Amino acid sequence: MLTRINIGPVHPSTHGVLRLVVDLDGDTIVNVEPHVGFLHRGVEKLAENRMYMQIPVYMEKMDYVAPMSVNEAYVATVEEALGVEVKERAKYIRVILLELQRIASHLLWLGTMCNDIGQMFTAFMWTFRDRDMALRLLEEATGQRMFYVNMRLGGLVRDLPPDFAEQAATFLDYMERRLHEYESLLEKNPLFIERTKNVGTLSRSDAKALGVTGPVLRASGILYDIRKNKPYYAYEKLNFQAKMLGRGDNFSRYRVRMLEMYESIRLVREGLERLPEGDALGMPVRLIIPNAKNRIAAVSREMPRGEALMYMVADPQRPYRLAMRTPAFINLAALNFLAKGQRLADLFAILGSLDLVMADVDR
Repeated sequence: MLTRINIGPVHPSTHGVLRLVVDLDGDTIVNVEPHVGFLHRGVEKLAENRMYMQIPVYMEKMDYVAPMSVNEAYVATVEEALGVEVKERAKYIRVILLELQRIASHLLWLGTMCNDIGQMFTAFMWTFRDRDMALRLLEEATGQRMFYVNMRLGGLVRDLPPDFAEQAATFLDYMERRLHEYESLLEKNPLFIERTKNVGTLSRSDAKALGVTGPVLRASGILYDIRKNKPYYAYEKLNFQAKMLGRGDNFSRYRVRMLEMYESIRLVREGLERLPEGDALGMPVRLIIPNAKNRIAAVSREMPRGEALMYMVADPQRPYRLAMRTPAFINLAALNFLAKGQRLADLFAILGSLDLVMADVDR
């Protein structure tokens, strides 16, 4: 006989307001049905009633763990619709800042994932300490610690400060050593291995059929990364290498994100070495943009949680229509496939491995 239980809508392991209706056969999960909508933001509708450069502040609230990534995707969509070319120096700086944002995002994920697994509070404290150093670098570059709003049409609000390269080099050297320490701490820990290896396996075919993206997709053996498949800004010039594993379990999703942090460190170093001279500042804020009527743009970006797609129909004053496909909602749809047949105790480790931000799910 099946037992139905409710988890949430407020639970310390849901990383936001999420309700799960779980059917159990003893301790074995038979079905998981997510109930979302508790954090609905209505960002797409808000965008239809705001002028172009009034909208970034709303975008950054969607994914508050990687706000710069969402803001950049929106600004890039406006640039595409209006035919604005990004300055060469700004292209490199955007890559540098986005990869630092990716490191900060993955560190938060790693700490909370270890906390979800239990009895690994040391890793949680380590990652938040190291993430703080990444946030300080972003604050040096943008003037803000969390919601940066640093993108402008054609460039940035602020160029990098004069000593940014030296500060970044210090952090990157430190972070590279720390990643090795994380691997030693976690991959030799029998509790971590038991809760991640062969738990929550998503096959290659299921991953493709469900449309998951980002580390969740690449951990299932599909090498698809927008930065490589449809490179933008300076990614092609920086010889970016996407990371992939094939097992599709919690451990593979962990390893893909670790490898991505190593690659982000390499990209930031190379970007700073090859950073061209010149101006990186964007256009002054213009609330009304003429000659934009009925222009259409669609832009894909690889955010820390996966692919984001923004589709815009432009008008002179504001977007006539803005539609978004963000990664967290699609990845959450895979939860039932991952959890079936697993123990109830493993549900939160599986959920944590998806790296969800519920404000991004609900939009």
